[in-house]
Amino acid sequence: MTYVRFHPQFLSAVTVVAFTVAAPMHWASTPQSQPAFARAAATSELVDINMASLDQLIKIPGLSRSWAARIIRFRPYRGKNELLDRGIVTAEVYARIKDHIIAHRIRN
Repeated sequence: MTYVRFHPQFLSAVTVVAFTVAAPMHWASTPQSQPAFARAAATSELVDINMASLDQLIKIPGLSRSWAARIIRFRPYRGKNELLDRGIVTAEVYARIKDHIIAHRIRN
């Protein structure tokens, strides 16, 4: 069995060429405009995830009934980022709703 050894500079050159070719294809495939639910963020009021009802949470663009029920089930939250940190919602769902929510701290 014969092994072929490549010079490190050759491998570096191949890597640079691969990334140079792949990067424009990646950026060309990403959408250039914001989705409709992101544009709606400026016009809607923030919803408090510690106090909102199921109906209020469902009105948040990009949030389904099942995700809203999970948010209610695992209350209270110290900050809206806890939805992601504690695994209540996925990163994709959090990215859709983060501009529409707030978590006011509950005082005892």
